[in-house]
Amino acid sequence: MLEMTREEFEELVAEALDRIPPELTRLMDNVAVFVEDEPPAEDPELLGIYEGTPLTERGEWYAGVLPDRITIYRGPTLRMCGSREEVVEETEVTVVHEIAHHFGIDDERLHALGYG
Repeated sequence: MLEMTREEFEELVAEALDRIPPELTRLMDNVAVFVEDEPPAEDPELLGIYEGTPLTERGEWYAGVLPDRITIYRGPTLRMCGSREEVVEETEVTVVHEIAHHFGIDDERLHALGYG
């Protein structure tokens, strides 16, 4: 398995977030991004997850709720990648994928766009 500290991986996630166009990040609302070492035991290969209510499903009832949560998992990413460059690329794809869910884009469309 490729070695990378939690801090180094968190920096890669931050850099991937920085590459999201500002016109999109301005539209993101009530969402927080986290890095965890490992996903839940029932899905050990999960690279990231979006938990919350997509922007496209929010209505006037949406107020006073906890932030949506995007979690990027370090362990599975490092296990599947053979080089730092692959980790950088995979991390960016995962971050974009999970942010797309925040915007209401489903897995089928993401796979068609190359973010599967």
